Amino acid sequence: MIMTLLIGLPGSGKTTLARQLEVERSALRLTPDEWMPPLFGAGENDGRRWVLESELLWGVAARVLTLGVSVILDYGCWSRPERELFRENAAKLGARTELIVLDPPLNVLWTRLNTRNESAPPNTFHITHAELVSYDKLFERPTPDELAKYDQYSELGTQQ
Repeated sequence: MIMTLLIGLPGSGKTTLARQLEVERSALRLTPDEWMPPLFGAGENDGRRWVLESELLWGVAARVLTLGVSVILDYGCWSRPERELFRENAAKLGARTELIVLDPPLNVLWTRLNTRNESAPPNTFHITHAELVSYDKLFERPTPDELAKYDQYSELGTQQ
C-alpha cells in the first residue's frame, strides 16, 4: 500500500491527476475541495479546511491504509511541515510514501484558473490573479533533502 500526496498550487492539475491515479491504482482519492462546499461552503473558512484534511480525511485515509488499500491525498500542502505530518503518519502505519509535485509556471496556472473561473459550478470559489501570485509566495517547493525522505517522488508540470 502507498500513500500518495499530490501537492501544488490551484490549477496545477492535482485533481485531474488524482482522478486518473485512483482508477489506475484502485486507490481511495481524498479531495478536500469536494468536501468543503457541502460541509462549510467554498473557500478556506477560518481554518476548517485544515481540520478537514488533518483530522477527518486523514482519519479515513489512515483506516484505509491499515486495510491495505492505497490512498491518494489531493491536498495541495504548500508547507513542508504539512507534508511531513502526512508522510510521517503514513510511514507509522507501514505505508510507502510518494510525493508528486505539480508546479507549472504561473502563466499556465492563471490561464487554467481563468478558464475555470468562467465556467465554475456555483459552489466553486474563484481565485484572482493577485491571490494566485500571493499563493505562489507561500508555496514552499520541496528541497532535495525533503524529497529524499519519500519512497518515491516525481515533479510534473515544471516546464509546461
